[in-house]
Amino acid sequence: MDIELQKLIDLALRKGASHAEVYQSKLKSDSAIFETNNLKRLENSQSEGIALRLWKEGSSGLAVAYGDFDSDKLVDQAIILSTLNNTEIIKPNYSHINLQPHQGEFIPTEQLIASGEDTIRQLRDIYIEAICSGEFIYSEQFTCLVNSVGLHCEYSKSLVNYYLELECSNGKDFLSVHDTKLTQGKIETQQIAKNILERLEWAKKTTSAPKGYIPVLFTPNGAAMLWNTVSEALNSKFVLEKTSPWSNKLQKQVMSNSLTISQNPRYKPHTIPFDDEGTVTQELSLIKKGDLQQFYSNLTSAKRLGIKSTGNGFRPNLKSYPTPVLINLIVEPGKENFKDLIKKLDYGIIVDLVLGEKIDISGDFSVNIDSGYSIQEGSINGRIKDTMITGNVYKILENIIGIANDSRWVNSTYAPSLLAEGLSVIN
Repeated sequence: MDIELQKLIDLALRKGASHAEVYQSKLKSDSAIFETNNLKRLENSQSEGIALRLWKEGSSGLAVAYGDFDSDKLVDQAIILSTLNNTEIIKPNYSHINLQPHQGEFIPTEQLIASGEDTIRQLRDIYIEAICSGEFIYSEQFTCLVNSVGLHCEYSKSLVNYYLELECSNGKDFLSVHDTKLTQGKIETQQIAKNILERLEWAKKTTSAPKGYIPVLFTPNGAAMLWNTVSEALNSKFVLEKTSPWSNKLQKQVMSNSLTISQNPRYKPHTIPFDDEGTVTQELSLIKKGDLQQFYSNLTSAKRLGIKSTGNGFRPNLKSYPTPVLINLIVEPGKENFKDLIKKLDYGIIVDLVLGEKIDISGDFSVNIDSGYSIQEGSINGRIKDTMITGNVYKILENIIGIANDSRWVNSTYAPSLLAEGLSVIN
């Protein structure tokens, strides 16, 4: 622990705070950026920030500093802000020490460059006219949380995030396909290249999508819009506000009995040992065979619900108070492979990527398909354009007729492809 963090807490207590906590975040990254098939530039960045939260006369105040800062001014600012807030019952987390070993491997910039060049070469060996761009990023993250009642938590990890996009044209038709992956340490670009080449093969011709209420096969990318809404419905904050449609449905069926959903904060690369309030993260059984098991919470929402925090209190940024956030949403895969689900269909569409804003907690949506494909007689017969789907997330999840065994990470969700019946397709 940085000794300055403890000094900051001691200073806050001397100035009249009853409790105090300091949250420290450090991030540095190195990037290799590719444009028009070549390395364009190298970038590196480094940032460090501290958030001081204190309680005085029952109210909390939060002040933030970046880089070098004046401790007295930071504490004074937090005290002033506390006078503007209502009395808060929640206090800092209990005393314990949780120091985690570093996770991940160091990746030199030379390896980022070589991986980018090699992957672009693989793609252009097959599509010589293609224009490729991408970004390969190595980052190191450090998080430390200490408070005035003896809590001290630290963890750090190294990550590699890589994104690659291929653009090509076929006469008047323009096509862009991209993929991304996040790992701890070892760079694994083979799957990215495979995914891009597969979608280029699917898109060799353009065709019209069938209209009306038809089956829709969501890839893990396409299904991401569904899981974002599910995450909100499971949030105890929205349960308390009565905006979640599942507020009064604990131990009741809320989706198809073929679906089982959990949280596992130990899954790499998104491993998180504790939340931003110092509570140890834990595996959660959220939905089991369609039945709602529990909601996730932080200290504030848990106290209001009369339960223990599940360790899901995270800060959207340093200037914000912790709020419930789901980590590592895991959807149990099925037993069929993706191609077998396609073979089941006389007609339908594949949704791989959609355009538009995030679907709100009501679940209703009407979105344009950015990347989609038509299915005819059990096979993919081309890319679809100018097509929209409308429906409701919860209704889709009640009517799942197939789950693939092709789970992959999309942001912090690990989920397979889903086959849903009867969505409205418009073109």
